[in-house]
Amino acid sequence: MNIIKRNNVNLLGSGDEVLMLSHGYGCSQEMWRLVSPELEKTHRLVLFDHMGSGASEAAYYDKGKYGSLAGYADDVIEVIEDLGIGPVTFVGHSVSAMIGVSAAVKRPDLFKALILVTPSPCYVNSGDYVGGFTSEAIEGLIRSLESNYAGWAEAIAPVLTGNDPQQGKMIATSFCQIRPDIAKHFARVTFTSDSRSELPKLDLPTLILQCKDDVIAPEVVGDYVHRQIKGSHFVKLASNGHCPHLTAPTEFVEVLRAHLPLRA
Repeated sequence: MNIIKRNNVNLLGSGDEVLMLSHGYGCSQEMWRLVSPELEKTHRLVLFDHMGSGASEAAYYDKGKYGSLAGYADDVIEVIEDLGIGPVTFVGHSVSAMIGVSAAVKRPDLFKALILVTPSPCYVNSGDYVGGFTSEAIEGLIRSLESNYAGWAEAIAPVLTGNDPQQGKMIATSFCQIRPDIAKHFARVTFTSDSRSELPKLDLPTLILQCKDDVIAPEVVGDYVHRQIKGSHFVKLASNGHCPHLTAPTEFVEVLRAHLPLRA
């Protein structure tokens, strides 16, 4: 298997410090296009597409392997090993934040630090834990996606981008480029996952970025992630929505530069 081709890996920039940029559900490495030109001036960047997303080799998609986030985490580990570039600072957006946590817990030697952008370890309210959604709401969301994926993509895009019409259109287009069966399966894996037990196991410098008015990962969730990861840093951004690297790229880059290199 050609791992680089499988995940459509691309390298940008130069230098000793490596940032691995990992996109969220329904997206691709194109989601980093507004911040990568600035970041590559000071860092070496690793861009890639999760299996089934972007220009990845969907022929390698295996429903069993990717029936949990662990399959995606294993891909991240394999990419780092194949490139021989570790340890990296992993920048994970949305579901990729928990994919990165899982990979770093499994192979901490490959990671220098983690930057978790609008993360959620569990979307469903459970006991004292507030994830932002009831189990019924999540099931309804998944059923809506499964019955009319294109319509769901058009409806959710403005929510993700804080009603930024240009970026919302771009995300909706990205969603519709994924093979429908993969998109539906990945959605169920994403929205029913529970990575809370992984958080206390993480022993690496970690930065958590939280947006205002994020209905997908509200502030109470970001605060929970911060409390569960010992020594982590928690930064509230001025931008709205769920995708600050798209809606507030200047602020996003400035915050990263202010905190890099991360220290415990």
